[in-house]
Amino acid sequence: MADNAPQSSPKSTVEEIRQRFDADVERFSNLDTGQSATIDAPLVLDLIAGAAAAVSPEATRLLDIGCGAGNYSLKLAERLPLAEITLVDLSQPMLARAEQRIGEQGPIKTSAAIATHAIQGDIREIELPAAHFDLIVAAAVLHHLRGPEEWRSVFEKLYASLRPGGVLWIADLVEHTSPPVQSLMWQRYGDYLTALGGPEYRDKVYAYVEHEDTPRPLMFQLDLLRAVGFETLEILHKNSVFAAFGAMKKRG
Repeated sequence: MADNAPQSSPKSTVEEIRQRFDADVERFSNLDTGQSATIDAPLVLDLIAGAAAAVSPEATRLLDIGCGAGNYSLKLAERLPLAEITLVDLSQPMLARAEQRIGEQGPIKTSAAIATHAIQGDIREIELPAAHFDLIVAAAVLHHLRGPEEWRSVFEKLYASLRPGGVLWIADLVEHTSPPVQSLMWQRYGDYLTALGGPEYRDKVYAYVEHEDTPRPLMFQLDLLRAVGFETLEILHKNSVFAAFGAMKKRG
C-alpha cells in the first residue's frame, strides 16, 4: 500500500462502531451528501435501485442490512411494489430514523403501507428466515466483516434467506489484490478526499478506515458469492476503492 494508506492495527469493536453511527444519524439521512466519503454514492444508489427494478420488478420483500437512515430502502420503494422491508442495523437511532422516513414516504407502488420490521443487531449473529426475501441490499456494511470465515458465513446466510431467483446487491469499500494497484487506487481515493475537504478530512477518513474496516477485494467477494451458490454475478460500477455489484440465486 501507499505510505498514507491504512496500516494494520487493532480494529474497532462492534460497540465502538455502534456508538459512532448512533451519533451520525442526520448526516446519513441525506440522500445526496450523507456518504460523501464514498465515491459516487448517489450514482451507486441509483444504479442499484435501477438494476433491482430491472431484474426483480415484482419484488415485495426487501432486507436492508446496515440500513443506516434508510436511503436504499427509500430508493427501492420508489421503483418496486415493496410490501415488507426488514431493516438491520447496529444503531437503534438509525433504525428509528429509517422507519420514520419510510413511514413518511407512504405507499409508492402499492395501495397499502409498507410493513417495516426493525432488527437491532449484528448480521453475523441475527437469525434470518429461510427463502424469504426477494431482494437483499448491503451498502457500506460488509467491510466490517473480519476473517474469511465470517465472510463465508454471512454470504451463506444471505444466500439461504433469499427466495429462488432472489438477488443480493452490494455497494462497498474494496481492496485490490495487487499491492501496486491498491497503492495507486488508495492514492486516488486520498486525492478525492483532499479535494472534498482538505488534508485534514482525508486524514480523518483514513483514520476511521484504519480503525474500523477490513475490506476484501472485489474478486474475492465475487468468487465467494459463486462458491456459496449464487449463479449469476453482475458488476454495476467500480471507481477507485469502491464497487457496486450483485449476485443472483438460481430460480427454482
